[in-house]
Amino acid sequence: MADFIFRKKNESIWYARLAVPEDVQKTIGKKVFVQSLKTASRTEAVHASHTHLAIWRAQIQAARREKQLPEGWQENVIAATLEVDALIKTRKRAIIGETVPPSSIPASEVEKFKHDHPELYEYIGFVVDSQLEKGIAGELELQDSLNRAFKTLLQKAITTKHPFTLDQRQELASLVTDPSNHKVKSPITKARLASFRTHRVNQKISPKTIDQQESKLEKLSDFLTSNQRPLEFDTISAWLNSLQLKSKTLTQYLLAGSMFWKWATRNDERWRIDYKDRANPFEHHELPKMRAKERAASKRKDFSLESLSLLHDAAIKRGQPILADLILFGLYTGARIEEICQLTKDNVVTIEGVQCFDVIDSKTVAGIRSVPVHPALKKIVSRLINESKEDGFLIPSKSRNQYGIRSDPYSKAFGRLKTAHGFGRTQVFHSIRATVVTQLQRANVKGTLIAEIVGHETGTVTFDVYDGGASPEQKLKAISKLPRLKLWTNQSDTIQSP
Repeated sequence: MADFIFRKKNESIWYARLAVPEDVQKTIGKKVFVQSLKTASRTEAVHASHTHLAIWRAQIQAARREKQLPEGWQENVIAATLEVDALIKTRKRAIIGETVPPSSIPASEVEKFKHDHPELYEYIGFVVDSQLEKGIAGELELQDSLNRAFKTLLQKAITTKHPFTLDQRQELASLVTDPSNHKVKSPITKARLASFRTHRVNQKISPKTIDQQESKLEKLSDFLTSNQRPLEFDTISAWLNSLQLKSKTLTQYLLAGSMFWKWATRNDERWRIDYKDRANPFEHHELPKMRAKERAASKRKDFSLESLSLLHDAAIKRGQPILADLILFGLYTGARIEEICQLTKDNVVTIEGVQCFDVIDSKTVAGIRSVPVHPALKKIVSRLINESKEDGFLIPSKSRNQYGIRSDPYSKAFGRLKTAHGFGRTQVFHSIRATVVTQLQRANVKGTLIAEIVGHETGTVTFDVYDGGASPEQKLKAISKLPRLKLWTNQSDTIQSP
C-alpha cells in the first residue's frame, strides 16, 4: 500500500496515487490519478485510500472494456469489405458500357464523408483527375485505387479505435485482402449465451436446467464452427443425426435451441438483422419414432411390494438406515425423493386433526400439496423429528451437489443398491411413485384423489382449476389403503410390519 500513498514536499497531508496504464490513458484523459486523503495519519490514510483505489481500478477496467474489440468484429470487417468490392465491381461494369443499377449511396453520405475526411477526399480528387486523363483504362485503374484506399482507411480506423495484438493485426490485413479465407464463427457466441443465461436466471429457471440447455447450445455452436455450416434447418437436421441419440433426448436439444432462437429474436438487435424473416430452424423436425415394443421396453416400471421389501432389507444390512427410511417414505407418500429430503420438522403439520407432510416446494404447481402421514410412518417420523439436527431436516444429508439437491447422494446410493440386486435401468427410486399409483388404483381409490396425493395434474380444468381438493381425512383414508410392507429384522428371520 506504501506505493499508493505519498506526501508532497513540505506537506503533512497524505495523498493517494495510481498510475493509469498506457493503453487507457487517452480514454481516461490522464496519466495518473491523485487524490488528497485529508489526514496526516498514515494509518488513516491507508484505510482512506482503499475507496479511491477501488474506484480508479473500476474506471480502468471500464475504459478497457470500452476499447475491447467487439465479438464478431471479423464478420463486420468482411461485410464492409465485400460491400465495397461489390460496389467497385458495379462501377467498373458501368465504365465498360454494361447496364447496371444506379448507386444506392445517398448524397448526404457523400457530404458526410467529405466533412469527416477532408484530406482523404482531396487526395481522391487528385487521383481521379490524374487517372481520368488515361481514358477507360485510367477509370478502371481509378476504381482499383479507391478500393485499396478504402481498405487502408478501414484498417486504420478500426486499429485506432480498438487495441489490436500483432496476431489480430495480421488477421485484419488477411480479412481485408481476401475475406474468403476467414472461417465463419458460430452466431451462438459466449456473449450471447451469457445474456441468455441472465435472462433465464431472471425468469427463475432452475440452475440445473439452465446449465443443461447451455451445454446443448455449446455443442451446437461447436458443430457450426467445426463444419462451417450456417444456422438453418438442414444444418440442425445434420447435427441431430450426428448426435445418435434417442428421440426423447433429441427433443430436449431442439427445445434448448428453439428457446435460444426466440430469445435472440426478441432481445438481440444484431440477431434480428442477421436472421430477419428467417424461420425457426429448430421447428418441424421429424425425429425417429420408436416402435411400440421399444417404447414398452424402455418405459419405467414400478417395483413390486416384495421387491421393495428386499431393497429395504438390503439397505439395513448394508448399514444404510437413512436409505431404508427413504424407501418407506417413498412407498407411503408417493413423493419424489427430493421432496422427501426437503421436508423439515416444520413441514410436519396437523390439518383438520390429521398429521400431514406439508410439501411446500416441488417441480410442478400440482406438487405443492399436503400428504397425510401413513400410519406405518408414525413412529419413523417421530424418531426423525427427535434425531433432527439444527437445520431441521428430517433426512440428514451431506450432499455437495452444485444445485443444492439434498437427495443426490441417496439417489446414487439407491441406484447402486438396486443394480446390485438385479434391477435394471427402467427401475429407479422414482419407480416407487408408480408403485404407489398402482397400489392405490388396485385399492379402488379414484384417479383424481390419487393425482392429488402424488402431486399430478389431472389434465382437466374442472379438477386442476376449480376443485378445492379432498379433505385431509379423505386423503388419509385413501393413503391408508397402501399395503404395509413386510420388513425383515436384523436379529432374526421373522417378518414384521412397522
